[in-house]
Amino acid sequence: MHLRLSDQELATLVEMVCLASNVASWNQKESADVQVAAFEALESKILERAGHAGLASWIEFNEENQRFQVKPEVEEGLFYHECYDEFRNESFWDELAIRLSDRDLVRAIGLQAWEKLTEEKRRARTAAWEKRYWEEFSKHGVDHVVVVTPPGEG
Repeated sequence: MHLRLSDQELATLVEMVCLASNVASWNQKESADVQVAAFEALESKILERAGHAGLASWIEFNEENQRFQVKPEVEEGLFYHECYDEFRNESFWDELAIRLSDRDLVRAIGLQAWEKLTEEKRRARTAAWEKRYWEEFSKHGVDHVVVVTPPGEG
């Protein structure tokens, strides 16, 4: 297969491939190793070709990992890096709000009743808690988060 891409389209493709590879690298399941390696191999291949097709100032070969990568000083200014950081940030706050809301629901109805609920029903029951946590985290980040060690454990 041959693709004809403008310089801008090639730059966008490089960013898309890097974003996908970065997100895939977070998958820590043993069963994901082969697919993560496939993402990284394709990323390296596309980056190598992009380096020969006008993006040489963006690309370098990482000897340690034995693959091509976007130079870190270039990466920091690219849109995909911003997207990746935003994704990680939003995922963190979203997951934290959901887990705390689920904890609150378990405390209110008990673990057995919680386990019987579908994910959809859990989200419906925890919507007010999630909103409250989102508002708290939006205003204060983790400044008001405190870990309370149970008596006798600390």
